[in-house]
Amino acid sequence: MNKKALILFSGGLDSILAVKILEDQKIKVKGITFKSYFFDSEQAEKSAKEIKLCLKVVDFSKAHLNLIKSPQYGRGSAMNPCIDCHLLMLKKAKQIMKKEKFDFIVTGEVLGERPMSQNKRALQLVEKESSLTGYLLRPLSAKLLLPTIPEQSGWIDRKKLFAISGRSRKKQLALVKKYKIKAYPNPGGGCILCEAEFGKRLRELFRICPECEGSDIKLLYYGRHFWKNRVKIIVGRNEPENEKLKKIKRANDILVEMENYSGPLILIRNYGKDKVSENILRQAQRIIRRYAAKAKNKRDVKFRIKS
Repeated sequence: MNKKALILFSGGLDSILAVKILEDQKIKVKGITFKSYFFDSEQAEKSAKEIKLCLKVVDFSKAHLNLIKSPQYGRGSAMNPCIDCHLLMLKKAKQIMKKEKFDFIVTGEVLGERPMSQNKRALQLVEKESSLTGYLLRPLSAKLLLPTIPEQSGWIDRKKLFAISGRSRKKQLALVKKYKIKAYPNPGGGCILCEAEFGKRLRELFRICPECEGSDIKLLYYGRHFWKNRVKIIVGRNEPENEKLKKIKRANDILVEMENYSGPLILIRNYGKDKVSENILRQAQRIIRRYAAKAKNKRDVKFRIKS
């Protein structure tokens, strides 16, 4: 009977290659990908369809947000808790492995490709803390790591695994030709939690509103942000952003826009106990004037305020 493997599948080249390596050894593979407030499953679903991989999408938004607020193993250069994030994924994957009777877990990780989460110490740490010791296979770097139970048990031929390390993709591109992979995504810009400006916004939100939720995170993606004590003013930078802000609006939020000129829309979200003051509403109107090219120096500007 063929063994079954569950692979953490991002849809990137490394995870696509990991699938091909396993399938080449007659392992039945199923993918699992995660989505949260900080990343979606779009690329994973697209790549899975391309290579005909059965894929399970798991939304772990709330658990992921709680982790980011208080990571056990620290953060990278911005707000990225890479080790904790990967550990959470592996723990969820292990639950599915046991429930659906898979034999082992696989990832497309490459030793040394990411300095924080893919050094040897980090790889060993998440394997141990996820209680997957011996059952976590990384086919692209397996020969640089200790043999796993699938290898020791003869389910996988270790000789057909690889010893790839570092950030160069030369060896991966050679495997693309070997496995005749027709399409794969270019290396992306990385997780948004690694981006300095987004990290700055998120850190400020956590400071002012530690109990923030998904809707608060969505606001971080759009517009220019201004804090007035515990009140946030978000200014749409274009029409698509204006529309996004309207969709994200909660019942207690306030929208401010011009009635007689086109231009930015403002969403005001109050994280305090006091009512939004008239002074803040006037400040919002001044901010709109500042960024509205068509309304500059106009005296007839009228505003619409909607709560």
